[in-house]
Amino acid sequence: MRPEIGFYLAGFADGEGSFNVSFRPRQDYRQPWKVSMCFNVSQKEKEILALFKRHLGCGTLRARPDGIWYYEVNNFNAIWEKVIPFFKKYRFLSAHKKKAFSKFCQIAEIIKKNEHLTEEGIERILKIRRDMNLEGKRKYSDSEILKKLQKSSETIRQIPSNRE
Repeated sequence: MRPEIGFYLAGFADGEGSFNVSFRPRQDYRQPWKVSMCFNVSQKEKEILALFKRHLGCGTLRARPDGIWYYEVNNFNAIWEKVIPFFKKYRFLSAHKKKAFSKFCQIAEIIKKNEHLTEEGIERILKIRRDMNLEGKRKYSDSEILKKLQKSSETIRQIPSNRE
């Protein structure tokens, strides 16, 4: 990739991009929550977002019903191997995006080490995420997540380990 394209995309993401960490309830996991990471950018012009897809080599590009195009990467391996290295090389200028990206990287480290599968790991993720995207709306509050997590831990502790 030509450096000017990398810097252009980083600058564009600095203004229009978003790093998100969400919790989704899961019945089929040992933990009651799946931790999902996502990088996304939305824009009226598809061409700019197609540059992200082409140069990062991952993600999906789709049109919303309102005519806005949306590029997102929500596969953890793609985030770890493509998105994070890209933005470490082509850095942000705004303090807000630098802070959000740094927190995103910290959470990715926790997930990479499988620490998100523990109650302590979830608590650390929630603490880091707390001031990541202040304007973003959360579907589940931190207290809801922790309450369901603690309830799940109680259930696991009550299940006898020597089933007959």
